[in-house]
Amino acid sequence: MPAPPLFGNLLAKLPPPGDEEAFETLLDTPHCRIERIVSHGHASPPDFWYEQPGDEWVMLVQGSAALAFDDGRTVALAAGDWVMIPARCRHRVAATGPATVWLAVHMPSA
Repeated sequence: MPAPPLFGNLLAKLPPPGDEEAFETLLDTPHCRIERIVSHGHASPPDFWYEQPGDEWVMLVQGSAALAFDDGRTVALAAGDWVMIPARCRHRVAATGPATVWLAVHMPSA
């Protein structure tokens, strides 16, 4: 007999503002990890860069944010916007608004 379906709501039970962004893993398989990230005015430290071994597809579900890339580009995101970040592409969170909710999908590089 198959397992019952799992379900939830990305906007339910948002963690309150704190010193760090809140990461919640929603699904983790050998081929894919899906996370909900909640930001409340957070940004990456000035000299910090993410440089992940796999590809990342990220969508802004709620709020506002800006991503900065080490080539000088900055991408402003509003609710519904998404971006595909290739493996080893150096990037950082430049800014977020209050109660900003991200959906991040991590996968091996293509």
